[in-house]
Amino acid sequence: MSEGKGRSWLRVKGSKNESRVSFVELFFDLVFVFSVSQLSHGLTEHFSPSGVIETTLLIFAVWWVWIFTAWVTNWLDPDRMPVRVMLFVLMLAGLVLSASIPEAFAEKGLLFACAYVFMQVGRSLFTIYAMKDDAPNRRNFQRIASWVAFSGLFWIAGGFAEGEMRFCFWLFALLIEYIGPAAGFRVPGLGYSTAADWNVSGAHLAERCALFVIICLGEAVLEAGETFAELPLTPLVVVVFITVFIGTVALWWIYFQFGHEHAAHRIEHDDTPGRLGRQAFTYAHIPILAGIIVNVVGNKFAFLHAEETAHMSTSAAIVGGPALFLLGNLWFKGSTTGRLPLSHMAGLVALLLLLVVAPAVEVCQLCMLATLVLVAVAVWEYASLTKVAHPVRPSSHH
Repeated sequence: MSEGKGRSWLRVKGSKNESRVSFVELFFDLVFVFSVSQLSHGLTEHFSPSGVIETTLLIFAVWWVWIFTAWVTNWLDPDRMPVRVMLFVLMLAGLVLSASIPEAFAEKGLLFACAYVFMQVGRSLFTIYAMKDDAPNRRNFQRIASWVAFSGLFWIAGGFAEGEMRFCFWLFALLIEYIGPAAGFRVPGLGYSTAADWNVSGAHLAERCALFVIICLGEAVLEAGETFAELPLTPLVVVVFITVFIGTVALWWIYFQFGHEHAAHRIEHDDTPGRLGRQAFTYAHIPILAGIIVNVVGNKFAFLHAEETAHMSTSAAIVGGPALFLLGNLWFKGSTTGRLPLSHMAGLVALLLLLVVAPAVEVCQLCMLATLVLVAVAVWEYASLTKVAHPVRPSSHH
């Protein structure tokens, strides 16, 4: 074999399978169904300022470990046995990570930290070895391994600490990791990475993130169905169920009808796909993920407190989920199209106005209004972009 052993684990550039998402990648993603479920359940049970802050940190951590793996499988071929085994090992660690989420700030903090550091550092070290014949990318992952190993010290320290100290250690660790890409993972003696170094398959990265959004929306559907099944069958419960379902469909429509397709095309033809990928997918998808999780919490509140007056915490969940989702899509679509969708900005304003009227309406009514805003945004964007794609021709008859 003329190529080195390490290179045989890489995706073949220019091949028909370069951008294909493999079945083992989809299998790996199933672990994060559990993660999203744990995060939404935990936030529902502890929807307080401290609970929101802690869950936000965990969302950032879960997303970061997933998106780093998505970037790695952009270069490594998951159909190669060593890479496949690596993903299976990460799945096992991911299950441990997910299982420890509810008590990450209690008794299972060290377990969460160890699983997280193992995934981040272990995957980076494996990639360094797999790329031993690809010097530029190998050096990139040497830099990444240095950064995640350094941040790992603070993750582990936080696992041993308690209370506010744990949160501070973990927040500092996350800041290190999130600053890393923007700083080019600069390491003394190894230099730093540039956007041109990250020659990725845009179509693959776009599809990976789209599939992750599907996982999150799937969790929203499952939660709605499970809650509907547990409650007595009344006209009000049926109305809330239909409203929640329509709202979830609207979220899907807003992301997939134009956003995903345009983003995949743009990144695939961009001169520096790494730069665009970092902006549109690595960072912009965080509020999209958070929005879906908070929306699941809001849907739960709509079922359980349908006839109650919408208090501040309930209103924050019901309105905050769609608002975060629109904000993320605004960022995502703005970075891939060069313009901010007016429909999304109007939707954000409308959702903010709902917070003003929330104390005067019932929870189920607020849920309906928030869903109406999402549907209006989806219809507005569809009508405007469809009109652009198919301009109306002037009639020959007067």
